[in-house]
Amino acid sequence: MSAGAQLVVMVKHPELGRVKTRLAKGLGAVAAARFYRQTTDDVLRRVGDDPRWQTAVAVAPDRAVHERVFARYGLPVLAQGTGDLGVRMGRLMRDLPVGPVVIVGSDIPDISAAHIAEAFKALGRHEAVFGPADDGGYWLVGLRRRPRIVDIFNDVRWSCEHTLDDTLRNVARAGLSVAMLGVLSDIDTRDDYLRWKARQT
Repeated sequence: MSAGAQLVVMVKHPELGRVKTRLAKGLGAVAAARFYRQTTDDVLRRVGDDPRWQTAVAVAPDRAVHERVFARYGLPVLAQGTGDLGVRMGRLMRDLPVGPVVIVGSDIPDISAAHIAEAFKALGRHEAVFGPADDGGYWLVGLRRRPRIVDIFNDVRWSCEHTLDDTLRNVARAGLSVAMLGVLSDIDTRDDYLRWKARQT
């Protein structure tokens, strides 16, 4: 594992009606918020206290930095700041201390410590790493950030089937080598949720 390896888990304050809004259309706001809270809790407990990396929680909106729901994990809590997802991830990549950085969301229920370890291992051989989602986006992105920090999130179409391709285009333009992890499911709709639940039985 690289020295100074840093994992950032991006989370939203789990307010009713403000998280997993597409999922809420199929399951209802209460069930969608419950899924988000439970998945966030599971992911943070699985990856948060692993000694192979330092974990921080990046929260939105910024005022949620002081909410007890995040403080209970005993992890550093950062504000995501303003801007779209690319602006916020780019800021994290620029501002965190020296060392490789891996960013994940908190709403991918199958993320494990093994996935994070695999990503940091890949950054020992490559300059960028992605975990593709089955909807055309990605559940993980990481950068070695050495010898330079490149902003790979400009002009990306977020939350659609083009997200990964757009980001990889930026990576290619920057001349970065890339490693790809396995595909995981992003649970955004009722059908996504039902397929995921069926796999748990």
